[in-house]
Amino acid sequence: MRHVADDLADRLALVQREFVRVADLGSPTDAIRLNLAARGLAMPIGTESVPALASRRAAPVLVCHPDMPPFASGSLDLIVSGLALQLVDDLPGVFVQVRRALKPDGLFLASLLGGDTLTELRQAFAEAESEVEGGISPRVAPFADVRDIGGLLQRAGFALPVTDTDRLTVRYGDVFGLMRDLRAMAAANPLVDRRRTPLRRATLLRMAEIYHQRFADPDGRIRATFQIITLSGWGPHESQQKPLKPGSAKARLADALKAVELPAGDKPGD
Repeated sequence: MRHVADDLADRLALVQREFVRVADLGSPTDAIRLNLAARGLAMPIGTESVPALASRRAAPVLVCHPDMPPFASGSLDLIVSGLALQLVDDLPGVFVQVRRALKPDGLFLASLLGGDTLTELRQAFAEAESEVEGGISPRVAPFADVRDIGGLLQRAGFALPVTDTDRLTVRYGDVFGLMRDLRAMAAANPLVDRRRTPLRRATLLRMAEIYHQRFADPDGRIRATFQIITLSGWGPHESQQKPLKPGSAKARLADALKAVELPAGDKPGD
């Protein structure tokens, strides 16, 4: 969260715009809000899905589920979110609601976990279960692909959508340290279709062995990958740049590249 909070704040520092009404959607800590406040923005409105936890968060904070943002249409200049939206049930619907909550030319800036997250754990579990139990059960929740996120932003009606990706590698002494952290983050297996029988000790030990064999560094510590997708999109506004209409170009690409343009189907030398 500290990594994401610093990154989002750095990105906002490059935007020459004043954001007055700001909300943080679903971020599991106050790291982003406190970082933005320290850099001169008004303290963003926070959201928390668990009432008992809301009382521990820095004010102001609203109790709501990230799937159902409670913000009025056109009420916010900026909506941020960090490492929360990979857990929502209806990500396309959340994007639509976020766009509606933004003022024209308002900004949505968020980070969420992407498809390569915990790939080592996923592979080790699949191989161990296949060997020991003769079949596999989903152990790691699926995460969105960066190309899919860009498409969802466009479908939700955002202007100037941008996505990029970064990989954060965290190292552990063993896989059980990683699993303890995931449980402490409330990130244990949430899948409805997971195997309901208890995890067998033999499977767990074989998974740990495979993980160490395939994903350990020379010093014996193992790697865990967290792919972080960062996205941004703007509420549509007439002042924004718009793509040219097809056929409106005043110069030919072939001329700019100083290339010989051939009719379709012809080959050089024909």
